[in-house]
Amino acid sequence: MSANALNAPGLRAWIDIPFQHDFPIQNLPFGVFETAERGPRLAVAIGDYVLDLYVLSQFGFFDDLAELGAAQPRVFRRRSLNAFLRLGRPAWRAVRQRVSELLRHDNPDLRDHPDAARDALLRQRDVALLRPVKPANYTDFYSSREHATNVGAMFRDPANALLPNWLHLPVAYHGRASSIVASGTPIRRPRGQQLAPGAAAPTFGPSQQLDFELEMAFVVGTGTALGKPVPIEEAEEHIFGLCLFNDWSARDLQSWEYVPLGPFLGKNFGSSVAPWVVTLDALEPFRTAGPAQEPTPLPYLQTVGDHHFAIQLEAALTPADGPETVLARPNFQGLYWSMAQQLAHHASNGCNLEAGDIYASGTISGPAPDERGSLLELSWRGTEPVPLADGTTRTFLLDGDTVTLRAYAEKDGVRIGFGEVSGTIFSE
Repeated sequence: MSANALNAPGLRAWIDIPFQHDFPIQNLPFGVFETAERGPRLAVAIGDYVLDLYVLSQFGFFDDLAELGAAQPRVFRRRSLNAFLRLGRPAWRAVRQRVSELLRHDNPDLRDHPDAARDALLRQRDVALLRPVKPANYTDFYSSREHATNVGAMFRDPANALLPNWLHLPVAYHGRASSIVASGTPIRRPRGQQLAPGAAAPTFGPSQQLDFELEMAFVVGTGTALGKPVPIEEAEEHIFGLCLFNDWSARDLQSWEYVPLGPFLGKNFGSSVAPWVVTLDALEPFRTAGPAQEPTPLPYLQTVGDHHFAIQLEAALTPADGPETVLARPNFQGLYWSMAQQLAHHASNGCNLEAGDIYASGTISGPAPDERGSLLELSWRGTEPVPLADGTTRTFLLDGDTVTLRAYAEKDGVRIGFGEVSGTIFSE
């Protein structure tokens, strides 16, 4: 079965999957789960279930993939996808194809194998979903023109909101990989230096301007050697898939410290990553053109064809003991710089890529007020309080607030979802 056939709208699973569920058979995102009895395992999501790849391997369903390195059960009994990613794209595709075949409504191999089906399928509600990869490196880009323009207008001259380099290269900074946590992990309000308006000297204390950032991230699957650039036409061959990402930000710490070297303590206290990584293969039907780029990028950043993806995003806030309010709904396809351009630029100086690395998009915002992917923008730096469903307002996050990000792509009746990533703010 070809990669395109795995995405066919008419494909059905023998598992009951509700209409417009995030995880139909056309998706099959990869992640990691654990239970007290099993320990950590690799899995794919199908409907409301996780499919344990270690169990499938033990029952011999991957035996004919030995040449690709995917026949050994130990590959699937890990705490991250990293070892599986190192097997390379042929192995990723072969495993996804085999799983699709086993779940297809007209294939009895797994369905009618009572021991294998019973052991391999667990409800998501009964397992703990872990961080999908163990990133050695994390880079955060700044690729939304609307976001960069909004921030530039707030902190600099509105008439010259974008800095001179922004339209020529994908701006980014290297973040802290060790503080990337799994969805559901509580986020401690950071402490740091802040300079109050009109104050002559900074003070030290809890951040009063804690914020979320609605982002997507891509996960590197195939690494490179140090000193070896990646041509733009080969960039996507190094990308395994995409996941939701929230790069929490302490705006008051950040605004005091970022000159002249950029983000530091205002960012590195925590970032939240979703448990499921949706493969580029699953997203093929949703490719689309991105915004026109003017001036034309330098040759090493010029692309041919469609390298953006039409993915609808959503950010919601739930106060302690209150109802959820959807704050923003931008679209991923509006990013000025594509993932291919981000990766090609990142590697253009010979910086080596490693399997499991996370490359976040930066805050994703759109042109409309309800498409702004952070409270900094939604409240316009705290001057326009954002109304919530419980009658309260927010300029920045309070203790007890839970932020949840969601995303999906939809076409021809097929919805490819990313699940969600969430975190709740607390203070010690």
